[in-house]
Amino acid sequence: MKRYFLVGLCVAALAMCAFLLLKPVDAAEWKSGIEWEEPKVIDPGSPEKAPSDAIVLFDGKDLSKWDGADKWEVKDGVASPVKGDITSKDSFGDCQIHLEFATPSVVKGSGQGRGNSGLFLMNRYEVQILDSFDNKTYFDGQCGSIYKQHPPLVNACRKPGEWQTYEIIFNAPKFKEGKLVKPGVVTVLQNGVVVQNNWEILGNTAWDAPPSYKPHGDKGPIRLQNHGDPVKFRNIWVRELRELTSKKPEPKEPAPKEKAE
Repeated sequence: MKRYFLVGLCVAALAMCAFLLLKPVDAAEWKSGIEWEEPKVIDPGSPEKAPSDAIVLFDGKDLSKWDGADKWEVKDGVASPVKGDITSKDSFGDCQIHLEFATPSVVKGSGQGRGNSGLFLMNRYEVQILDSFDNKTYFDGQCGSIYKQHPPLVNACRKPGEWQTYEIIFNAPKFKEGKLVKPGVVTVLQNGVVVQNNWEILGNTAWDAPPSYKPHGDKGPIRLQNHGDPVKFRNIWVRELRELTSKKPEPKEPAPKEKAE
Protein backbone atom coordinates (compact mmCIF):
# COMPACT_ATOMS: atom_id res chain seq x y z
CA MET A 1 0.00 0.00 0.00
CA LYS A 2 2.86 2.30 0.88
CA ARG A 3 4.44 1.55 -2.51
CA TYR A 4 1.25 2.69 -4.35
CA PHE A 5 1.16 5.83 -2.27
CA LEU A 6 4.75 6.68 -3.23
CA VAL A 7 4.06 5.99 -6.93
CA GLY A 8 1.03 8.29 -6.84
CA LEU A 9 3.08 10.97 -5.12
CA CYS A 10 5.76 10.74 -7.83
CA VAL A 11 3.17 10.99 -10.61
CA ALA A 12 1.65 14.07 -8.98
CA ALA A 13 5.08 15.65 -8.62
CA LEU A 14 5.92 14.96 -12.28
CA ALA A 15 2.60 16.46 -13.36
CA MET A 16 3.30 19.60 -11.33
CA CYS A 17 6.78 19.90 -12.87
CA ALA A 18 5.34 19.54 -16.38
CA PHE A 19 2.75 22.22 -15.62
CA LEU A 20 5.39 24.63 -14.38
CA LEU A 21 7.65 23.97 -17.37
CA LEU A 22 4.84 24.40 -19.91
CA LYS A 23 3.27 27.45 -18.26
CA PRO A 24 3.83 30.47 -20.53
CA VAL A 25 6.10 33.16 -19.23
CA ASP A 26 4.16 36.27 -18.28
CA ALA A 27 4.75 39.07 -20.82
CA ALA A 28 3.40 42.57 -21.31
CA GLU A 29 0.52 42.77 -23.79
CA TRP A 30 1.47 44.47 -27.07
CA LYS A 31 -0.67 47.43 -28.02
CA SER A 32 -0.37 49.57 -31.15
CA GLY A 33 -0.77 52.82 -29.25
CA ILE A 34 -2.95 54.19 -32.06
CA GLU A 35 -5.86 56.27 -30.80
CA TRP A 36 -8.84 55.18 -32.90
CA GLU A 37 -12.14 56.98 -33.36
CA GLU A 38 -14.87 54.92 -31.69
CA PRO A 39 -16.90 52.94 -34.27
CA LYS A 40 -20.48 54.16 -34.53
CA VAL A 41 -23.19 51.84 -33.25
CA ILE A 42 -25.84 51.06 -35.89
CA ASP A 43 -28.81 48.75 -36.34
CA PRO A 44 -27.70 46.33 -39.08
CA GLY A 45 -31.27 45.86 -40.26
CA SER A 46 -32.65 42.68 -41.85
CA PRO A 47 -33.41 41.33 -45.32
CA GLU A 48 -36.51 43.54 -45.35
CA LYS A 49 -35.04 46.53 -43.49
CA ALA A 50 -32.04 48.68 -44.43
CA PRO A 51 -29.30 49.40 -41.86
CA SER A 52 -30.01 52.44 -39.72
CA ASP A 53 -27.23 54.50 -41.34
CA ALA A 54 -28.31 53.72 -44.91
CA ILE A 55 -29.80 56.16 -47.40
CA VAL A 56 -32.89 54.42 -48.78
CA LEU A 57 -33.31 55.19 -52.48
CA PHE A 58 -36.35 52.98 -53.05
CA ASP A 59 -38.55 51.38 -50.41
CA GLY A 60 -41.37 50.27 -52.69
CA LYS A 61 -43.46 53.43 -52.29
CA ASP A 62 -42.15 55.90 -54.85
CA LEU A 63 -39.09 56.99 -56.84
CA SER A 64 -38.98 60.51 -55.43
CA LYS A 65 -35.22 60.22 -54.84
CA TRP A 66 -34.55 59.67 -58.55
CA ASP A 67 -34.44 61.97 -61.56
CA GLY A 68 -36.39 60.70 -64.56
CA ALA A 69 -38.67 58.63 -62.33
CA ASP A 70 -41.83 59.98 -63.94
CA LYS A 71 -41.04 57.71 -66.90
CA TRP A 72 -40.90 54.55 -64.75
CA GLU A 73 -43.72 52.60 -63.16
CA VAL A 74 -44.09 51.78 -59.45
CA LYS A 75 -46.60 49.06 -58.69
CA ASP A 76 -46.98 46.58 -55.82
CA GLY A 77 -43.71 47.75 -54.24
CA VAL A 78 -41.71 47.23 -57.43
CA ALA A 79 -40.17 49.73 -59.88
CA SER A 80 -39.96 48.94 -63.60
CA PRO A 81 -38.60 50.94 -66.54
CA VAL A 82 -40.97 52.33 -69.14
CA LYS A 83 -38.83 54.94 -70.86
CA GLY A 84 -35.31 56.22 -70.27
CA ASP A 85 -32.82 55.72 -67.41
CA ILE A 86 -33.16 57.05 -63.87
CA THR A 87 -30.37 58.63 -61.80
CA SER A 88 -30.26 59.18 -58.06
CA LYS A 89 -30.61 62.77 -56.88
CA ASP A 90 -27.92 62.11 -54.26
CA SER A 91 -24.31 61.56 -55.26
CA PHE A 92 -21.95 59.02 -53.72
CA GLY A 93 -18.25 58.22 -53.59
CA ASP A 94 -17.00 55.29 -51.53
CA CYS A 95 -20.11 53.32 -50.67
CA GLN A 96 -21.96 50.04 -50.15
CA ILE A 97 -24.97 49.50 -52.40
CA HIS A 98 -27.78 46.99 -51.90
CA LEU A 99 -30.05 46.30 -54.86
CA GLU A 100 -32.66 43.63 -55.60
CA PHE A 101 -33.72 42.86 -59.16
CA ALA A 102 -35.65 40.30 -61.17
CA THR A 103 -35.36 39.68 -64.90
CA PRO A 104 -38.62 38.95 -66.79
CA SER A 105 -40.22 35.59 -66.00
CA VAL A 106 -41.35 35.29 -69.64
CA VAL A 107 -38.16 34.62 -71.56
CA LYS A 108 -37.76 36.55 -74.82
CA GLY A 109 -34.66 37.06 -76.91
CA SER A 110 -31.14 35.82 -76.27
CA GLY A 111 -27.68 37.12 -75.42
CA GLN A 112 -27.70 40.83 -74.62
CA GLY A 113 -31.35 41.02 -75.70
CA ARG A 114 -32.65 39.10 -72.70
CA GLY A 115 -33.39 40.78 -69.36
CA ASN A 116 -30.81 43.52 -69.93
CA SER A 117 -30.24 46.44 -67.55
CA GLY A 118 -27.35 47.81 -65.52
CA LEU A 119 -26.30 49.72 -62.44
CA PHE A 120 -23.87 52.55 -63.14
CA LEU A 121 -21.58 53.67 -60.33
CA MET A 122 -20.97 57.43 -60.45
CA ASN A 123 -23.10 57.40 -63.63
CA ARG A 124 -20.25 55.83 -65.64
CA TYR A 125 -18.98 52.45 -64.32
CA GLU A 126 -21.48 49.67 -65.08
CA VAL A 127 -22.19 46.52 -63.13
CA GLN A 128 -24.15 44.53 -65.69
CA ILE A 129 -27.63 43.19 -65.05
CA LEU A 130 -28.75 40.46 -67.46
CA ASP A 131 -30.70 37.23 -67.56
CA SER A 132 -27.65 34.96 -67.70
CA PHE A 133 -29.50 31.82 -66.62
CA ASP A 134 -28.87 29.35 -69.46
CA ASN A 135 -28.21 32.31 -71.77
CA LYS A 136 -24.87 32.53 -73.57
CA THR A 137 -23.26 35.86 -74.35
CA TYR A 138 -19.75 37.32 -74.22
CA PHE A 139 -18.37 36.66 -70.72
CA ASP A 140 -17.50 40.26 -69.85
CA GLY A 141 -21.08 41.23 -70.68
CA GLN A 142 -23.00 38.66 -68.66
CA CYS A 143 -24.73 39.31 -65.35
CA GLY A 144 -22.30 40.30 -62.60
CA SER A 145 -19.64 41.56 -64.99
CA ILE A 146 -17.98 44.95 -65.00
CA TYR A 147 -19.26 45.64 -68.47
CA LYS A 148 -16.69 44.80 -71.17
CA GLN A 149 -13.89 44.84 -68.59
CA HIS A 150 -14.12 41.76 -66.37
CA PRO A 151 -16.44 38.72 -66.32
CA PRO A 152 -18.01 37.52 -63.06
CA LEU A 153 -15.90 34.90 -61.29
CA VAL A 154 -18.89 32.53 -61.46
CA ASN A 155 -22.39 32.59 -62.93
CA ALA A 156 -24.59 32.90 -59.81
CA CYS A 157 -27.86 33.76 -61.57
CA ARG A 158 -31.23 32.56 -60.41
CA LYS A 159 -33.99 31.52 -62.81
CA PRO A 160 -35.86 34.19 -64.82
CA GLY A 161 -38.46 35.95 -62.69
CA GLU A 162 -36.78 35.09 -59.37
CA TRP A 163 -35.52 37.91 -57.16
CA GLN A 164 -31.76 38.36 -56.98
CA THR A 165 -29.51 40.60 -54.88
CA TYR A 166 -26.42 42.68 -55.50
CA GLU A 167 -24.19 43.80 -52.66
CA ILE A 168 -21.63 46.21 -54.11
CA ILE A 169 -18.67 47.70 -52.25
CA PHE A 170 -17.19 50.55 -54.25
CA ASN A 171 -14.11 52.68 -53.70
CA ALA A 172 -14.23 55.63 -56.06
CA PRO A 173 -11.27 56.58 -58.25
CA LYS A 174 -9.20 59.55 -57.13
CA PHE A 175 -7.88 62.33 -59.36
CA LYS A 176 -5.37 65.08 -58.70
CA GLU A 177 -4.88 68.01 -61.04
CA GLY A 178 -6.79 66.16 -63.74
CA LYS A 179 -4.73 62.98 -63.50
CA LEU A 180 -5.72 59.59 -62.12
CA VAL A 181 -3.84 58.81 -58.90
CA LYS A 182 -5.92 55.83 -57.74
CA PRO A 183 -8.25 53.66 -59.87
CA GLY A 184 -11.72 52.74 -58.73
CA VAL A 185 -12.12 49.36 -57.03
CA VAL A 186 -15.29 47.27 -56.82
CA THR A 187 -16.36 44.08 -55.06
CA VAL A 188 -19.70 42.53 -56.02
CA LEU A 189 -21.70 39.77 -54.32
CA GLN A 190 -24.55 38.33 -56.35
CA ASN A 191 -27.02 36.30 -54.31
CA GLY A 192 -24.42 36.13 -51.52
CA VAL A 193 -21.66 34.87 -53.84
CA VAL A 194 -18.54 36.91 -54.66
CA VAL A 195 -18.52 37.55 -58.41
CA GLN A 196 -16.10 40.52 -58.44
CA ASN A 197 -13.23 40.46 -55.98
CA ASN A 198 -11.62 43.85 -55.42
CA TRP A 199 -11.44 44.48 -59.18
CA GLU A 200 -9.64 47.64 -60.34
CA ILE A 201 -11.92 49.39 -62.79
CA LEU A 202 -10.17 50.31 -66.04
CA GLY A 203 -12.27 53.38 -66.77
CA ASN A 204 -15.68 54.29 -68.16
CA THR A 205 -17.72 51.34 -69.42
CA ALA A 206 -19.06 51.78 -72.95
CA TRP A 207 -20.35 49.34 -75.56
CA ASP A 208 -18.62 51.09 -78.48
CA ALA A 209 -15.25 52.20 -77.06
CA PRO A 210 -12.41 50.85 -74.90
CA PRO A 211 -12.39 51.85 -71.21
CA SER A 212 -10.68 55.10 -70.30
CA TYR A 213 -10.71 57.39 -67.29
CA LYS A 214 -11.97 60.93 -67.58
CA PRO A 215 -11.46 63.22 -64.56
CA HIS A 216 -14.54 63.81 -62.41
CA GLY A 217 -15.52 64.79 -58.89
CA ASP A 218 -15.27 62.72 -55.73
CA LYS A 219 -18.96 61.80 -55.91
CA GLY A 220 -21.49 60.97 -58.59
CA PRO A 221 -25.06 59.65 -58.90
CA ILE A 222 -26.16 56.04 -59.33
CA ARG A 223 -27.90 55.27 -62.60
CA LEU A 224 -30.29 52.42 -63.39
CA GLN A 225 -30.50 51.59 -67.06
CA ASN A 226 -33.55 51.02 -69.22
CA HIS A 227 -32.40 48.70 -72.01
CA GLY A 228 -35.90 47.98 -73.24
CA ASP A 229 -36.53 44.96 -71.03
CA PRO A 230 -39.05 45.01 -68.12
CA VAL A 231 -36.51 44.27 -65.37
CA LYS A 232 -37.94 44.82 -61.88
CA PHE A 233 -36.25 46.55 -58.94
CA ARG A 234 -36.93 46.79 -55.22
CA ASN A 235 -35.24 47.50 -51.88
CA ILE A 236 -32.42 49.84 -52.96
CA TRP A 237 -30.22 51.47 -50.33
CA VAL A 238 -26.73 52.96 -50.02
CA ARG A 239 -24.31 53.33 -47.13
CA GLU A 240 -21.56 55.90 -47.48
CA LEU A 241 -18.19 54.53 -46.36
CA ARG A 242 -15.69 56.56 -44.39
CA GLU A 243 -12.45 55.39 -42.83
CA LEU A 244 -12.12 55.89 -39.07
CA THR A 245 -9.87 58.69 -37.94
CA SER A 246 -6.80 57.74 -35.94
CA LYS A 247 -3.83 59.30 -34.23
CA LYS A 248 -0.50 57.55 -34.13
CA PRO A 249 1.59 57.76 -30.96
CA GLU A 250 4.46 60.20 -30.89
CA PRO A 251 7.78 58.43 -31.54
CA LYS A 252 9.81 57.97 -28.39
CA GLU A 253 13.22 59.59 -28.32
CA PRO A 254 16.03 57.14 -27.59
CA ALA A 255 17.44 57.35 -24.09
CA PRO A 256 20.75 59.28 -23.98
CA LYS A 257 23.80 57.09 -23.81
CA GLU A 258 25.85 57.26 -20.63
CA LYS A 259 29.31 58.68 -21.09
CA ALA A 260 32.16 56.36 -20.24
CA GLU A 261 34.34 57.69 -17.44
